[in-house]
Formats: sequence, structure tokens, C-alpha cells
Amino acid sequence: MEVVRKLICRQRQVFFFFFFLGLAQAGSEFRRYSVVEETEGSSFVTNLAKDLGLGQGELSRRGARVISKGNKLYLQLDQETGDLLLNEKLDREELCGQTEPCMLRFQVLLENPLEFFQAELQVIDINDHAPVFMDRDMLLKISESSPPGTKFPLKNAQDMDVGRNNIENYTISPNSYFRVLTRKRSDGRKYPELVLDKVLDREEEPELRLTLTAQDGGSPPRFGTAQVSIEVVDINDNAPEFEPPFYRVQIPEDSPIGYLIVKVSATDIDIGVNREISYSLFQASEEISKTFEINAMTGEIRLKKQLDFETTQSYEVNIEARDTGSLSGKCTVLTQVMDVNDNAPEVTMSALTRQIPENSPETMVAVFSVSDLDSEENGKISCYIQDDLPFFLKSSMENFYTLVTERPLDRETRAEYNVTITVTDLGTPRLKTEHNITVLVSDVNDNAPAFTQTSYTLSVRENNSPALHIGSVRATDRDAGANAQVTYSLLPPLDAHVPLASLVSINPDNGHLFALRSLDYEALRAFEFRVGAADRGSPALSSQALVRVLVADDNDNAPFVLYPLQNASAPCTELVPRAAEAGYLVTKVVAVDGDSGQNAWLSYQLLKATEPGLFGVWAHNGEVRTARLLSERDAAKHRLLVLVKDNGEPPLSASVTLHVLLVDGFSQPYLPVPEAEAADAAPAAPLTVYLVVALASVSSLFVFSVLVFVAVRLCRRGGAASVGRCSVPEGHFPGHLVDVSGTGTLSQSYQYEVCLKGSSGTSEFNFLKPIVTNFQGHSPGPDIEETPNFRKDFGFSIQ
Repeated sequence: MEVVRKLICRQRQVFFFFFFLGLAQAGSEFRRYSVVEETEGSSFVTNLAKDLGLGQGELSRRGARVISKGNKLYLQLDQETGDLLLNEKLDREELCGQTEPCMLRFQVLLENPLEFFQAELQVIDINDHAPVFMDRDMLLKISESSPPGTKFPLKNAQDMDVGRNNIENYTISPNSYFRVLTRKRSDGRKYPELVLDKVLDREEEPELRLTLTAQDGGSPPRFGTAQVSIEVVDINDNAPEFEPPFYRVQIPEDSPIGYLIVKVSATDIDIGVNREISYSLFQASEEISKTFEINAMTGEIRLKKQLDFETTQSYEVNIEARDTGSLSGKCTVLTQVMDVNDNAPEVTMSALTRQIPENSPETMVAVFSVSDLDSEENGKISCYIQDDLPFFLKSSMENFYTLVTERPLDRETRAEYNVTITVTDLGTPRLKTEHNITVLVSDVNDNAPAFTQTSYTLSVRENNSPALHIGSVRATDRDAGANAQVTYSLLPPLDAHVPLASLVSINPDNGHLFALRSLDYEALRAFEFRVGAADRGSPALSSQALVRVLVADDNDNAPFVLYPLQNASAPCTELVPRAAEAGYLVTKVVAVDGDSGQNAWLSYQLLKATEPGLFGVWAHNGEVRTARLLSERDAAKHRLLVLVKDNGEPPLSASVTLHVLLVDGFSQPYLPVPEAEAADAAPAAPLTVYLVVALASVSSLFVFSVLVFVAVRLCRRGGAASVGRCSVPEGHFPGHLVDVSGTGTLSQSYQYEVCLKGSSGTSEFNFLKPIVTNFQGHSPGPDIEETPNFRKDFGFSIQ
């Protein structure tokens, strides 16, 4: 019963939803529906779409919802059909108790656009409860002197139903002395009153046993019975009387248990034991019996449990004073409960959006109502949130508020907001309630990936192993989730001649760069490409960075001897007059190295000589000079082995063999047979003949070799475009001139344009277009000189 009464009082103070500002005319009246209690769940109530004048499917598109106080939903809405159905079987007595009519208010919320409709559902009572007497056995002691017409109030029955289904009348079993009347109290409850029709005679019939029946007005009616035992007592002709018969008291709801409410007093003019009085609660309901207690001897009424103004505002307590002769008097104590500020305000959420996309304009976060069960000033409410948040409250009628964003939110600045809704009443002391809402800002792909550097410079040593990790690029994205997942890729090369797809690859997940094949410094010293970073948002955003790869030189090319040529069919012989001074320039060994830096620094060394100490080689320029004066005892033929070594680590080297012939005079027509000829060769011809033959042979062989080499190279290129005088697929290298002075066995100076192809297969050396110059003198040794930038600008690879 206590729960039912609390529910009744709470429902009387609930304020229901209203239509948003601007729609007040459409939502100013309640739409009323009714349903009989105990109707099965999912039963049809009405079609909201038709009632609201909405088209088919519009409820679903506008996000229609049914909400009610306390978020307890008794109804469910089929958004497709617009049917409003019962969510469960309703028990009117549980929902409303004795309140009639039993109205359940609810609201229809349309979210897009925001619109409210108010409605109420009346739960119609059915006769599902029979009257029940709290006391099934009643005992009355009636004096035999009681005159006819004397009335004796009896304890009433209780019926949970209301209206016509409540108690209609009382009847009593047939007898000769009594009849029963049905009386109505001020609160509408009916109670029985026993009326004496005939004087009692204790000697004739000292005791009567009657059956009291309570009947409700339902169809069919229900009944409840109680037994009434009547004892006829001897004469005690004065009943106790209260002065006054009606008490009115006020008591604060926070009064402690045991608090003295009032002291009632009755008097009896009889004497002796017939004037001794005892007090008791009369016709007390279960709620009153639990709330109040009375001292049977003193008549003091005290609190038995804590009061609650929000549940019950007043109590009507009936007190009976009975003497020992079983005569009694009645009085009524009306107890009014005074409200104190003992209830904090309540916040009821009707709609809540916990995630808001960033960059959105003014957006609804929550719709809520505030209420306070207290009354007067104690029930007045103010509502606010923190000042430092990009949100504000829109106040509506009847204590409803909408929490909306003040401006577009930026997730990268702040991804989460904790909004505290503070509700304070105006009572004394003031009570407040705080409701926390966590609002998450969902990510929108509004930030492109950003590289840590605008350009990257990587270094890799040539002859690297394939799939070598050469470096990494990194980009970050301020967004979150898939919008922040970065994928790396190689962009089309700026230079179409760079085969980027065969040079490097990139891991799309982490930006690691790998060399796909072994790099050759002599073919490709540096290259550039662009990398892109794209996120996985929709649409995807991207950025790019420049990567420059520098190939570091490795000592992988041995020195190559340009002069004297080592692939000639006959060795080259240098002539030296016996009259030459010490330091006489015999010849000059010319060599080049395809590497760079210190890997291309060459040094020369005389490894072996026919006569040690006669000749020397300068270490830095390869000049072969006489170390001392020549004498007649020195052999005429000398064989010198010269080693050319670079400065790499480890060093690489090449060797060349020189043949030197000592003659008495430079014009002497004598040319010894080379060592390669057989020992039993024919006797030597005159020196002049041999010299002419040697010169003709060397010149013919040289010209023939050059022509054959050029023809082979031209055929091998197969029509490839030539740049300048020589070209290579990997790049263009400038031609360089090598000057061969007409010394030694050569009668005039030559200049050759030299071009080396830096391919990964072979190293080829081309002499193209000899340029004849005037004979410069009679020095017996050739002087082959490099142009100033010869080694620096040579672009070729020798392997």
C-alpha cells in the first residue's frame, strides 16, 4: 500500500513534455487514449501516424520515439506502421492505487526536425479485486440497556478497485435484532454501521453471531465477509466522550520517530470500573497503523515511522475511547504533514547524443526535464552548466531544457567533454543535483598526413645487396581511426628516364624504403623521387615529400691502362739513346680508374726490370725515366713490369709491360726483334728497314683495331640515339682528349677522343678520330697527358 500511495503522489507532480518553441499551437492539447487494465501486451492502442497527420513511413524518417517520466515505457511504437502498442500488461491498482481516473502521460518525440506531442493514456479499471476485511472477526459488547436505534460503527472492508467496482454496500445475515446501514466517510470510503432494531435481553440471548458481507458494484459483483460476534453485557449506560471530538494538528515531515503528535482525552461520567478508559486506533488502515501509535492509557499519539510529504500530505486518524463496560466514544485527529526541503531536484533524460561529429553546426546533445518533489519555494528550480564549455542550455516551458553546441567542435583540439548539469532548488537549505554527460567528438577526415621532413636525403653504398633497407620516411595524421591510418606510395618520377620502379620500393604501412637491385655508382650517382602519404578517410587526403638518394662509391674498379696498349698483336718498343742523361723520359704509363675520390688515386711502381737500377718510375704520374747514365755495358733490350695501384680499401691494381731498346743514335736504322719472336729468327735486317716495318705495322694495327672496335660498338647499339660523340644508356658522358706526343717510336703527335661506357657488363675503351699534330721533338719516350678535369669528369665503369 505504501508503494502504491507513493506512486500516486509522484504521478500527480510530474510535468510532461511540450512541443518545441514555435510549435506550441500544434501541441497545446493532450491527445487522450484509453485501455482496459490487464489487457495483454502488444495490444493495439491507436495509430499515431494518423492521429498526428503524418504520412506513411514519416515516423521512421523523423526518428519518432515514445518517452515517459522516469524512462519507464508502457507503450511501444511501430515506426513502420505507426501503430502504438502496449509494451506489457498494465495493472491499474499498481500504477495509480486509489487515484481515479488513472492517467499515464507520455510524449512522442520527433527528432528530425525536433517536435513534441503530448498524450495521455487512461487505464480503465476492471473488477478484478474482491472486498477484503482487515479484521475477519469482530467482537462487539452491547449493553442490554441499549435502546432501539442505537448505532454501532463496524470496521470497513477494503477494495483495491475504484469507482463502481469499489464497495457498494454492506449487508448482514438475517436476525431479529440488528440491521446494517452503509455509510460514507468524508474521503469517499464506505463503512458499515450496525443498527439495533429491538431491545436486547442478556438473560434470553447473551450472545449473537452474525455474518457481515461487503459487496462491490462490479459486474458481476464480488463479495467479502467477516464474522461479527455480539456479547450482551450488563448495563453501563454512559459511554466515554471526547472533548473536543475533532483535532487538527500539523507536523513537519522530517519529525523523528516517537515524536508526540497530540494527546487526546475522553471522559466517562460513570463510576468505578465503568469509567476506566482505554484508547485505540479505530478503523485504521494498514498505512495508518504503520505510521501512528497511541498509548492506550494516556491517549498520546506518536509517530511510528518517518513521514513523507511527497507521498502523503495528510492523515485522518480515528481514535476510540472504550470503558471497561465496552462503551466507546470516537474522535478524529486530522494530521497535516508540513513540507521541508528534503528532496533534491531530479534530472530525467529524454534524448541523449553521446557522439557529435566535429565541424558540425549547432547540434542537439540532450533533451531533459528537471523536477522537485517538494512544494512552494522548495520545489522551484534553477539549472546551469559550466561556463568554459562550448555548450549552452535552451530553456523551454515546464522545466524542460535542450543542451546544444555553441559552435562547431574540433576533435584535434579536444576529443571529449564532460558536461555537468547542475540543478538547484530555492529551498532552505538549498539542495542540488549534478548530472554528468560525457560528449565524445567523433573524427572527420579534415587533416592531411604531414611528413616529418619536406625532403629526405638517403645514402647507400654501391654494390648493395637487393632488398636492402636504405632508409625511411614518416608522416603523421592528426585525425583518428581510419582517418589517421597512413599509407605510403611511390609517386611517378619527375624524370621519365629514371627507372624508379626497378630501383626502389616502399613499404605502404611503415614507409621503409628498399633498394630493389644492386646500384652502380659509376652508372648512377644520385636520383630523386617523390613519395606520397594518403590516409584512409573518405575522401582520402594526401601529401608528398622529396627523397634524394646518394650512391656512395666503392672500390670496385681496378686501374685501366690507356697507354701502352696491352691488347696489341705486337708489343710496343720504346727507343732510348745510349747518350741519354740520367732522368731521361723514356715513356709515360697512362692509366685511369672508374671509381672516384681516393678510390681513383693512382700510384705507379716498378715491379720488375731486366736490369734493376737502370730505370725508375715516378709514383704519381707514371713517367718512366733513366735512373743513371747509360753505358756500353748495358744490355740493348730491357723488359720493365710496371704496377698501377689505386688507393681504395682494399686496393686494386693492374700491370703493364714495357719493352725498351737502347740504340746508339735515334736515327740509327736498327730495330731489334721483339722478345716474343723465336730465338732462331732470321738475321736482323738493317735498322732502317726494321724501323719502317715496325712503324707501318704499328700504325696499321692501331687503325685497324680502332675501326673494328667502332664498327662492333655501332652494331651493338643497333640504332640507339647518340649524344655527342659517344653515348651510354645509363647517361651521357663528355668526351675527353688524350694527347700522345710523337716521341719514342711514333713520328708525330696524336690526339684521341676517349669514351668509356659505364655498363654493368664490360668496360670498353674507344679511340675515335685521331687528330694529327706536328711533331714536337725527338724525345724518345711518348708523353700522354690528361686534360685538367680528365679523371674528375670521366663517367664510366671499368670492371
